[in-house]
Amino acid sequence: MAQKTIKFEIVTPERVVLKEEITQITVPTKSGEITVLPGHIPLVAPLVAGVIETKKIDGEVEIMSISGGFVEVLRDKVVILADTAERAKEIDIARAEEGIKRAEEAKKEIRSSDRVRFANINASLAKELARTKAVKRWKKINGK
Repeated sequence: MAQKTIKFEIVTPERVVLKEEITQITVPTKSGEITVLPGHIPLVAPLVAGVIETKKIDGEVEIMSISGGFVEVLRDKVVILADTAERAKEIDIARAEEGIKRAEEAKKEIRSSDRVRFANINASLAKELARTKAVKRWKKINGK
């Protein structure tokens, strides 16, 4: 019997990050992580900064980071519209860690009266943390 699959696509305003057949996907929603398998009920959910993990037909695991967006689950397809998304193997870990340091320093310097800037710094920090988490998970899975 053939293994059931899901068509998967992750898109940002700049590019299609990944488009392929998978057997499962785990995404970070505002309500917590969810894993979608073939035959999952349809849903639309907002995503938060975090790590997406997919399993391919051959069992290979793909790790990506996102900074937010939405996931739409259909009967045989999952589409993610992400603010930003990167495959873990494409992320420069040193640059991501430097981004964390810059955001943490800016956060210390900001006054609480500038809420918009504070929110932007927090969003930047969450994005960089997701990027480093994705790389570390990818390296662990791939023995690097």
